Amino acid sequence: MPLPTRRAWVAVHDLVATVDVPTGLFTRIAEIPAPEKWRPANVDRGAGSEEEGGAVRGTQQLKEIGQSLWLDNITRRMLNDGTLESYVDDFSVTGLTSNPSIFDKAIEQSEDYDDSIREAVNRGVKGEDLFFELAIQDLQRAADLFRPAYERTNAVDGWASLEVSPLLAYDTQSTIKEVAALHERARRENLYIKIPGTAEGANAIEESIFAGVPINVTLLFSPEQYLVAAEAFMRGIERRIQAGLAPSVPSVASVFISRWDKAVANEVPDRLRDRLGIAVAKLAYAAYRELLNSDRWLRLANAGARPQRLLWASTGTKDPEAPDVLYVEALAAPFTINTIPDKTLRAFDEHGAVGQLMPADGGDAEEVLAEFSKVGINRPELAERLQRDGTEAFDESWRSLLTSIEGKM
Repeated sequence: MPLPTRRAWVAVHDLVATVDVPTGLFTRIAEIPAPEKWRPANVDRGAGSEEEGGAVRGTQQLKEIGQSLWLDNITRRMLNDGTLESYVDDFSVTGLTSNPSIFDKAIEQSEDYDDSIREAVNRGVKGEDLFFELAIQDLQRAADLFRPAYERTNAVDGWASLEVSPLLAYDTQSTIKEVAALHERARRENLYIKIPGTAEGANAIEESIFAGVPINVTLLFSPEQYLVAAEAFMRGIERRIQAGLAPSVPSVASVFISRWDKAVANEVPDRLRDRLGIAVAKLAYAAYRELLNSDRWLRLANAGARPQRLLWASTGTKDPEAPDVLYVEALAAPFTINTIPDKTLRAFDEHGAVGQLMPADGGDAEEVLAEFSKVGINRPELAERLQRDGTEAFDESWRSLLTSIEGKM
């Protein structure tokens, strides 16, 4: 089969971005192979999209193969000084994610929130309620900045995300209540509420989707955990159809990648270094593509539902000896999202390039994972541990965050 022109790929991206993509049509289009290193030059682009010599910026390449690029960060300073706006204009960023660790650093390491904290305290606001007030102020501004992308793509893209208290990760009913309260309080159509993908979280995901709240499922580490989240999402949509409600409730499922490699860095030979996360991602992507072609999903799509998109999280390189754009290049795939830190975003724009797209069938993932099994890595057990560790890390950040706010009161 001849290679597609970039103009053809732009057309596919626009189709994916503006049309509900329920059927095998998307899969067949997306399976058209991409060039090994994609840098042709004759496509209409906006100002600032090309490097010297006509080469296409790495971030623009991701956009053109149909992957959304989001920022895994938010601070009040980047909102005030125009940094986030420049990422939108220069790097094709169309959304962002936040979590307790991000806000902990933003508030503790700057004075940018001090006036707002004092003003809120004077009104009697404190504790978690004060944090959510600060976070929502920032995320409303970010959501407004992404609003043009949200409208241009018919709500596929252009989102910000706010996480519930991580202390509720194993409390279904409290999570459901907080999701509804935060959604109402934020007053932005393009703001996801994040729910951890624990067993208890799955029930909260179903109920929140049924209630019509856009959900970002976080702290997923394996194809199995992803499918639990997808199942919860579909149950919520099915219940809405049965109840005569509109079935189109946006959602994304966030699978964390680099933490796999950090977890086994000292347990595997050099030939397997930094290969586990990508292999797991390939299996998750294969499960995603299979689900999009399943009879169950096609029935929901026929009723008007939109897919829960797959989001790659934790994609900054943690190994100092590995390429700084390792995961961004490896995870290039249509109809997905990659949320990355500032440093990785700038690095990929500077010297990253889209090569071979992720295989729809998982490629060599099973063979690579078999090699890890031979050296004693139990993938299912490690996935459960990574999810527990991730939850505990966010718990710690949450407590540190509240302490930081209290110290500024």
